[in-house]
Amino acid sequence: MSVSTTRGKPWRAGEGQVAVPRTATVDVMIPVYNEERALPGCVEVLHGFLTEEFPFDWRIVIVDNASTDGTLAVARSLAERFERVTVEHLDRKGRGLALRESWGASTAEVVVYMDVDLSTGLDALLPLVAPLVNGHSDLAIGSRLAPSARTVRGPKREFVSRCYNRIVKLTHGARFSDAQCGFKAARTDVLRPLLPHVRDEAWFFDTELLLLAEHNGLRVHEVPVDWVEDVDSRVNVTRTAMEDLRGLMRVARAKASGAARVPDLPRRPAPRAAHPDAVLARARSGLSWEVLAFAVIGVFSTIANLVLYWLFRQWCPVLLANLVALVITTLFNTEANRRFTFTGAKKSTRHVHLQGLLVFGLYYAFTSAALLTLHGIEPEVPRGLELVVLLVSSLLGTAGRFALLRAWVFRANQGKDNA
Repeated sequence: MSVSTTRGKPWRAGEGQVAVPRTATVDVMIPVYNEERALPGCVEVLHGFLTEEFPFDWRIVIVDNASTDGTLAVARSLAERFERVTVEHLDRKGRGLALRESWGASTAEVVVYMDVDLSTGLDALLPLVAPLVNGHSDLAIGSRLAPSARTVRGPKREFVSRCYNRIVKLTHGARFSDAQCGFKAARTDVLRPLLPHVRDEAWFFDTELLLLAEHNGLRVHEVPVDWVEDVDSRVNVTRTAMEDLRGLMRVARAKASGAARVPDLPRRPAPRAAHPDAVLARARSGLSWEVLAFAVIGVFSTIANLVLYWLFRQWCPVLLANLVALVITTLFNTEANRRFTFTGAKKSTRHVHLQGLLVFGLYYAFTSAALLTLHGIEPEVPRGLELVVLLVSSLLGTAGRFALLRAWVFRANQGKDNA
């Protein structure tokens, strides 16, 4: 590792700029893997920009991510050429690993990450860092999907990116718009306790870090950026997206089990009064997760209920077959919702299941009434039509069941942040 501890000359405001005193130290990390051709131009452009335009004390840290070409040698030559460029070398690959190691070892007050291709316009760097220096925010991200962002990229990458970020919002109630733009910053006093809880060492690292940050009440600042796609990118977008989906499920389980809570984080004081719009957005964020989780569990429960009903109907009359099938699926359904959907409820498991069975009684009465009505109209009903009626009544009953579970059985969960 080549390290330079000397920080540069005082910053001077240019024409039309306001001088800002150096109140913070900033490390800008550039993770690289086999980038011997792109690295020199990146460092030269970034070094020139920071020297002329950036008002804080800075350093560029090249993090060689187990490159197999001449990247490490190029990085070391750049560190000899520029006094505020340093090099760190890792023996293992992984963009997330590179950020965890370099950010975790930094002694600066703020750390930044950007891609070596400089796809993001550097004019967004100061708006990214300033809210962290003044204490307004804890993490900051560049967003290609913010309303005023300007992005140039191919249709495939645009489609995959928008779909992925929408899934992040729907499944976790995330309030940030772009999880994986290669342009982020954070305060190191926040990162130090947070990084050990981020398990991913590849491309999902960004998303996991942001989800854990929001889950623990940290403030994420978002900056619209100008971004131009690097057509020479070697990222397999589709495969990366699939790995990210598995990561989203893992983080959801960590939230449900309580493992996503980070006890040693610096806590931001509660606001004196919450704006009504903010309260509404928070409620909607939690509700979106609950609806999605309840719907997924409900789909599996409905399929299981129909299969069990079909089996029991071979030997039992219509109401008994419906009763047995519903009792079995309701027990599993209530427990699944307790674990994954309404995770903030503090009631005992016995209490939850008792109330759940009462809700089930209403649900059973509704679906049974639908079947009885069908047989009252036409005594000789085909089994297929029975299943159709049972499916429709189950869907209607499920909406009422969700309302009762949320408002009564798991009422202790209301007002908590389930995002």
